[in-house]
Amino acid sequence: MSKYPYRRQDFLASVVVFLVAVPLCVGIAVASGVPAELGLITGIVGGLVTGLMPGSSLQVSGPAAGMTVIVFEAVSEFGVGTLGVIVLFAGLLQLAMGILKIGRWFRAISVSVVEGMLCGIGLVIIAGQIYAAAGLKAPETGIGKIVGLPGAFADALGSTEALISLAIGAGTIAVIVLWKRLPKAVRSVPGALAAVVLATVAAIALDLPVATVQVDGLLGVIQPPGAEAFRELAGPAVWGTIIAFALIASAESLFSAAAVDRLHDGPRTEYNKEMIAQGAGNTVCGVLGALPMTAVIVRSSANVAAGAKTKASRVLHGVWLLLFAAAMPWALALIPLPALAGILVHAGWKLIPFRQIVALWRAHKGEALILVVTAVSIVAVNMFEGVLIGLALAVGKAAWEASHVKLEVIDKSAGPIQVYLSGNATFLRLPKILDSLEALPHDRPVELDLSGLHHLDHACRTALESWAERHSAVGTEPVKVTEPVKATSAESATANTWHR
Repeated sequence: MSKYPYRRQDFLASVVVFLVAVPLCVGIAVASGVPAELGLITGIVGGLVTGLMPGSSLQVSGPAAGMTVIVFEAVSEFGVGTLGVIVLFAGLLQLAMGILKIGRWFRAISVSVVEGMLCGIGLVIIAGQIYAAAGLKAPETGIGKIVGLPGAFADALGSTEALISLAIGAGTIAVIVLWKRLPKAVRSVPGALAAVVLATVAAIALDLPVATVQVDGLLGVIQPPGAEAFRELAGPAVWGTIIAFALIASAESLFSAAAVDRLHDGPRTEYNKEMIAQGAGNTVCGVLGALPMTAVIVRSSANVAAGAKTKASRVLHGVWLLLFAAAMPWALALIPLPALAGILVHAGWKLIPFRQIVALWRAHKGEALILVVTAVSIVAVNMFEGVLIGLALAVGKAAWEASHVKLEVIDKSAGPIQVYLSGNATFLRLPKILDSLEALPHDRPVELDLSGLHHLDHACRTALESWAERHSAVGTEPVKVTEPVKATSAESATANTWHR
């Protein structure tokens, strides 16, 4: 039997992934405010470094649309020179999390927060790239981008060049959308690549006045971080960005891994090893001054759909990217910028989980609210703080639901009133519990049964004791309490009397 039984399948899959990756690597780099070649370098590292490492066998890594917003913010605040330091330390942080086996805990992050994060990113990408498609400068904030769109369209209507540029961007989107309806033989060429080629040919053939990608050559853009960039580490702001890079890239990679695992029957992802692989890749990207990488679901699903069987396909895609960047850099200079903007608008649209929002609203309105608030927060504030707001909401919701308590009152008119508490009695539900207890008649004895409680926190116990003391102070029999059964004890619940 051949040593490489799947070499044909992996070779063909690698070509498909390469063709998908080229326009995305270039478009994401341009949208992030860095030279186009840096996106290709990240794609090459994703194939040749991360691709060779264990973790997930079929998912493909490279620059991701989901990181575009936060990278653009970092480049705007700290400069391209400091980007390498940020990516380097984010990679080292990922390596540490993988070694400490924290990778699997990312699976516990609320899906609503992740979907909300992607939705917010998608909205900012779409708004920002509409300006790029028209050849206009976009406002810096997410809200500014969205609010300024009517004015941008008005400006574009008064400029022939802007209208031509917008037409190329719109045409690119139309080709990508309609490409899926063409015969299967035609669809073997990725829609995004076909759209870029057609836009480039149209711009050259018609001599259209549109901006194209600026090219410096692969070696010309590699900028290992210098001493000045490392001095930025003395400020707290850069560390917030490093943590954001590491956490968001890790979450996106590991959620992508879970999605890719559902697409094939091969070996499952080892999450801690995948975290180490992503950390190693980002560390190398940082040393080279390139963009951060994540596992990318678009390229990964294309890899699986093309019939890949082993990690050889993703490694080979890195080889093809390297050969393309080294041998054909002139091809990048022909690509119209509005065509790349169109690709990113389409990518941003796909990040917005329309179906998931509707399904969540029907089944879990609280989760849908977290998704929407996270997305709006990212647009209104920024990426990092928006995600933190979403996580805080998710934790608060979980705490609220975990403190679910049921209170049942049985009054047979004669004899003591019986009150049963079950579930988890925490301070979050204390107002509801006390309102019900204080509404009981003061001239009747009460039996309070707490044996159905799984948890009774200190605040609740103290409040119940105070209520029992007040209830007994008017001359009524002391409140009789059946204590919760302790998890550490096999003894039955015992009845006590709370009074002083």
